[in-house]
Amino acid sequence: MRESELHAHIASRSIGLDAGGGCEVIAGPGDDCAIVRSSNGSTSFLTVDQLVEGRHFEPATPVDLIARKSIARSVSDIAAMGGTPAWALASGTLCKDYPHSNELFDAMSRWAKHWGCPLVGGDIATHAKTDSPMVLSVTIGGVIDAGHTPILRSGAKPGDLIYISGPIGASFETGHHLRFDPRIELGRWASREGSGVHAMMDLSDGLGRDCDRIAKASQVCIEISAADVPIHHSCEGWKRAFSDGEDYELILSIDPHADLPPTSPLLIGPIGVVRVPKRKESAGAIIVAPDGHAHGGQELGWDH
Repeated sequence: MRESELHAHIASRSIGLDAGGGCEVIAGPGDDCAIVRSSNGSTSFLTVDQLVEGRHFEPATPVDLIARKSIARSVSDIAAMGGTPAWALASGTLCKDYPHSNELFDAMSRWAKHWGCPLVGGDIATHAKTDSPMVLSVTIGGVIDAGHTPILRSGAKPGDLIYISGPIGASFETGHHLRFDPRIELGRWASREGSGVHAMMDLSDGLGRDCDRIAKASQVCIEISAADVPIHHSCEGWKRAFSDGEDYELILSIDPHADLPPTSPLLIGPIGVVRVPKRKESAGAIIVAPDGHAHGGQELGWDH
């Protein structure tokens, strides 16, 4: 079973979730974060992400950059829903006799504080073998300011314009996947009431596949013009850029009459438009190549 199939299975089995203690589940599996509202009206964002040696970083990666990415991935999820990170939990499975455990913890703690979500607990386990891969798992809880509303993937509306917060592609070759800055302030602007942002997510599995997820969740078609998408100069071609993943930029579906934020240099576009599916056409993303040919968004990106 591929990752997308497992995600679909989990989402279909998670409809109508009821939280305990008088809490209400606002968003469950299928978005960048779970959102839970307590009986006193406060809203909490909850996300968890893993970092696997050999998959998300190479064994020779400096410890500080491993720690940075482990925290930043989950912070990016909070930003993609319009929240502010508040606290973090971390668990790690290290190889036997791992020599940098203190350095790793110190770096994770430092980066968590840097993004306003101090490490408040966690768990450590050890592989039986010295050559087993390290696995780090970071859970972050976030909050949302008064006058702000969480932004889901499912809110894109026909007529919206699609914007992106930065260039994509060659994330591993350039080291961007280890050094990216989660777009917290842009996400907070997007969640402000009246911003005109209807849907948003961060790009981890490739622009094509992630745009397709927004389109399917919103039951719309999203047409992206590949020629209008900013691509890192070191990336070989638009198709590679759309498929690489690990970009951690935000993709936003915005009302065409909305006022863009003061930080508008972080918003590039429009790179596409949202429309109603045509007759016999399914919801999804369509990527129009520079030569005019159309490609299905779900074909461009990671599916582990």
